This record gives sequence, structure tokens and C-alpha cells, in this order.
Amino acid sequence: MRQERGLSTATIQDYCAAANHFFFWLAGKGVPLNAVQMNDIDDVIAAEHRRGVWSRRTIHDYAQRLRAFFLFAEARGWCRAGLAAGIMAPRFMADETVPKGIKRADALRLLASVRGDRPVDKRDRAILMLFIAYGLRAGEVAGLRLNDLDWENEVIRVRCPKPGRTHVWPLSLDVGDAILCYIREARSSGIGRSLFFTSHAPIRPVDRKTLGKIVRDRLARIGIVTGRRGTHALRHTAAQHLLDQGMSMKVIGDFLGHRNPSSTAIYAKVNLAALREVATLDLEGLA
Repeated sequence: MRQERGLSTATIQDYCAAANHFFFWLAGKGVPLNAVQMNDIDDVIAAEHRRGVWSRRTIHDYAQRLRAFFLFAEARGWCRAGLAAGIMAPRFMADETVPKGIKRADALRLLASVRGDRPVDKRDRAILMLFIAYGLRAGEVAGLRLNDLDWENEVIRVRCPKPGRTHVWPLSLDVGDAILCYIREARSSGIGRSLFFTSHAPIRPVDRKTLGKIVRDRLARIGIVTGRRGTHALRHTAAQHLLDQGMSMKVIGDFLGHRNPSSTAIYAKVNLAALREVATLDLEGLA
């Protein structure tokens, strides 16, 4: 996946997670890989559909990732031939559901809850402000480094692993102050150039999984324990706020780093009346 297809590390991890999920299911059934039949693959996909936890898009992606694995396995003789060709991913419409974020009021309440003097509070406040103000992806926040902050020109450079580009955003006063507070008062020195690190040993740069846990735990502390509570929910919240402020789809797409306009168009389903041009970006209430 890395050498031949050029996929990002995050995407490779998603493919590996799908394979691991399938392996655990096989182990529970006592079926070795070389004995897997088409009905075994159909059964695991059907089981996830019956559980009702995964959306049709998630099940579709899971099936696609299993197909990639079985193409690889067949080429190496690990399983019977023809399985990959028989995997049919469930169909779905790209815009059949509206992205679900948390309410703007809850996002501001979340920020207000992270005002402690502990180092972990200062770190988490800076992280949450980046998600809520800029709608960054987890991989983008995890990839931030000290030299991405241009204090003199008041900009922040963000590498976008999904489109494979680097974006430059103006560094707002509130977000900059939160990051600076973390660097000066909470971040250990001499541990590397990554911006954010874990708070417990072994100390290492945060990854997508760590960021997801930070968001979920912080939301749980203010009583939000249901619905979508990961980092991407805050991205949708940021996008919806821009739409409510009257930003055009083009501006929102550029702000979120979308290459495909259809990735942004789905937000229009929420409030078509809000699609009017405005001159400035309104991020009030983040302090």
C-alpha cells in the first residue's frame, strides 16, 4: 500500500484495522485463512450490518478494504483464488446523510470546561481550539511541529495528509495565545519538534487515537456521552458554523482543505438560506 499505491500512513492503518477485525472474527469461528470461503466474508459483513452500529458508508469502506487485503493474499497463495472478486461492497449515496457535529453552544461549553492550570488542561485547550476554530483533521493536528507556527507573520502551516498538501491559515489571537500558553507553561523542552505530546510516560507525540480519546473524554465530562463524539464531529461543527455565518461553499471548502467541491456541498442540506457571501470570518466566543 505504501510502495505501490502511495497511500498515507493513516490510510494504511485503516486498511490494517479492517484486516485485523476480520482476523479476530475468523479466530472466533476457528476458521484458518486458507480455508476461508465467500460465505465467511459475507457473514462478517452481514453481522456488522445487523449490529446497526456502522453506517452503510462504514460497511462499504470495510468491504473495500477487505477486497484489497484478499487481492494481496491471493497473489501470495495465502487463500483460495477468486475471493476478492466476489466481495460486493454495499451501495450508498455519498450525500445520503448530513454530517453530524456537536452543537456550537456545546463546543463553546467544551472550551469553557478546559481552563485548569494543569499541564494537561493547557495542552487540551490548545488542541480543542484548533479543532473547533479551524476544523482540522486529527492527522493534521497530530502532525503539527514547532516550526509550523510563524509567530512573526501570525500564520500556522498545516500539512494535510489526506490531500497531500500544505495549507497556511491566519493564526487567530485566541488560538495563538492558547498554543503559546501550552508551549511556555506545559510543554516539556528537549523532547522533539512535534507540537503536542502525551502527558504520561512513555512521552511521545500524540497520534490520531490519542486525540480522539482526548475529545471523547472531555465531552463526557460535560455530559455529552452519545452521538458522534470524535475529532471529526468538531470538524463538522466548525463547517456548520461557517455555513451559519454565511460563508460560501467555495470559502468553506478552501478553509477545510477540500479538493472535491462535493465534500463541502453536503453542508448545504442543513441550511440553504445561509449561503450568502460575507467579508470576514467570524469565530467569536472561542476565548
